[in-house]
Amino acid sequence: LLTQAAFFEASYVTVEGHKRLSQQAVLAQACLETGTNIFSVNLATTRKKLLAHPWIAAAEVGREIPAGIQIKIREHEPLAILDLGRKFILNTDGRIFKEWRPGDTPSLPLVTGLDYADIALQGHTTSQPFKALMRVLKLGRQPGSVLPNERIKQIAVDREIGLTVYADDNARAIKLGYEDYSSKYGRLKNILGYLKTRSQASAFDTIDLVDVDRIVVNPSGQEPPSAAHKEV
Repeated sequence: LLTQAAFFEASYVTVEGHKRLSQQAVLAQACLETGTNIFSVNLATTRKKLLAHPWIAAAEVGREIPAGIQIKIREHEPLAILDLGRKFILNTDGRIFKEWRPGDTPSLPLVTGLDYADIALQGHTTSQPFKALMRVLKLGRQPGSVLPNERIKQIAVDREIGLTVYADDNARAIKLGYEDYSSKYGRLKNILGYLKTRSQASAFDTIDLVDVDRIVVNPSGQEPPSAAHKEV
């Protein structure tokens, strides 16, 4: 009787938490529309339908008696694109949540040099290179970061040497190595500030911060040998 009573037909369906997805896309994924009897909706099944969408990380579905249905979702927050032979999107929790497709998130940093064994599975720890990657990406999300993720085009991972970040459109290389990234970002800020005062903020090809006590700047257009290096 309840599932067929016109009194309980949904006059509205509210959707909260959507940013990337439109309200119409969320409702289509949930297979809900106004006019549906609120007691005919299986809340658990509807939640599972929502969670089947690759961009939805969490979902709640509830009834608002007498004539409403409420949906709350949390979308995955993309952090980087991992190139593992195939490209996948990594979220801010360090989890792959979908395969990357053209048009998905073109402005994310591209990560190369990892393989499937580096990625965390439930109950297992991640590798050192992956942990280093996450630390650098999280530093890049902090307000006022000297190297925000929006400027990073690529992060190349070398298991022996560590991380090298390629920034901006001219792909300048910043070698970070492993560990002590907060100190290295502080030194990098000082170096870029110094170059800016000399109107040379972009006049370098490489900054080597692997050894924080011996930082080497390779000026733009110069060959790598030691004669072309400037120690800071």
